Amino acid sequence: MTEPPVMTSNRPYLLRAVYEWICDNGLTPYIVVDARHAGVRVPASAVADGRVVLNIAARAVAHLELGNEVIRCMARFGGVSHPVEVPVPAVQAIYARENGQGMLLPPDAPTEGEAPAQQNAGAPLAAVPDAAAGQDGAAGPSDAPGTDKPPPKGKPTLRVVK
Repeated sequence: MTEPPVMTSNRPYLLRAVYEWICDNGLTPYIVVDARHAGVRVPASAVADGRVVLNIAARAVAHLELGNEVIRCMARFGGVSHPVEVPVPAVQAIYARENGQGMLLPPDAPTEGEAPAQQNAGAPLAAVPDAAAGQDGAAGPSDAPGTDKPPPKGKPTLRVVK
């Protein structure tokens, strides 16, 4: 019997699809990035608890490139434009700021000869750190899990649903 062909990661395709879905609905796409992952290039001041939340809406960044290996753009932090580079495996989630809908991304399975990935090790994403790029303000922590009250206006939420 022959072995099934090895496929590339579906992660960049899922990111682009969810990004497009969020934008098509007129909402603001944010990504949660593990800032400790090798190759992540963001200003250190934007990192909180080893994570950074980036507003990647077209109106907030310039030259956005959602590639198969890396996400690149120019983003403003504190009013100053900086180049941003995020390897696709460092992205932990993508969601809409206004309603929290989106997708948590599990770590990629290691390919032959690779050690298991550690990029998503750490605390769960029930609370998102307060740091973001762009004009639309910062991403804030979500409400405690299990509460049914609506989120406060102007603050994004990300809830893990199991």
